[in-house]
Amino acid sequence: MLAALLEHDPSALAALKADGRHVTSALTLAEASRAIIRARVAGRLTAALEQAAVRGLRTFERRCFIVEVNSVVLARIGRPFPVEPVRTLDAVHLATAELLDDSPSLVTIVTRDARVRDNARALGYSVE
Repeated sequence: MLAALLEHDPSALAALKADGRHVTSALTLAEASRAIIRARVAGRLTAALEQAAVRGLRTFERRCFIVEVNSVVLARIGRPFPVEPVRTLDAVHLATAELLDDSPSLVTIVTRDARVRDNARALGYSVE
């Protein structure tokens, strides 16, 4: 998400535009909002680019099914993942994917984080 919004990464943009149902954790929206603010304050984004990034985030939000960070997600992150260590926020994303009723073989995880990628693959998910 952030690679698409802030870096205009072609593969990240393509993943966001891909066909199929898009699902994300509510955490993704919070993390992206904070990253946009941090980039603006640090001078990496102009006001116009910040507005464009916020619009892109809102468009993404409207197109996604948002999974709340609930007690089930929080309980799951307290158990080990296949490839440890996993940071807490990454564990929230992995636990969110595990909550989906879809078979891991039908779900593609889009990430640039090696820990998420390694765990997603170990759990049977495709990764981009």
